[in-house]
Amino acid sequence: MTHTVVDAADVEASFGAFRKMRIALGASGFGINQLELPPGASGREHDEMEGGQEEVYVVVAGSGVMRIDGQDIALVPGRWLRVDPGHTRMPIAGSEGLKMIMVGGTPGRGYVPRANL
Repeated sequence: MTHTVVDAADVEASFGAFRKMRIALGASGFGINQLELPPGASGREHDEMEGGQEEVYVVVAGSGVMRIDGQDIALVPGRWLRVDPGHTRMPIAGSEGLKMIMVGGTPGRGYVPRANL
C-alpha cells in the first residue's frame, strides 16, 4: 500500500483524550499520537527513561503549558517543543482546552514500537 488515511475522529480516544495514531496509521518508523485535553485538564506526568525516547509536541489548537521538571513552558498553536527522555513532563490545558500531536523516537536507533502505543 502506498499510503494510509485516517481521520482522528475515527480513532477511539483512550481515557477520553489520547488517540493512538501510530497504530491507526500502521506507522513503524516513529511513534505518533494526538492528545485532546478539555479546559483545565492535565495529561499524564511521565518521562521516557525506560525506552530512551525523545518526544516532540506540536500544538494544533487551544493553549496551555507543558510542565517539564517543574518549569512551565507555554503552549500555543504553531509552537513545537522537544523534550529529552530523562525529564518529567505533563501537559496542562488552558481555558480553551489543548489539542496537540506527539511524535517520539529514540536518538541514534531505529524505532521500537510499544504494543500499546
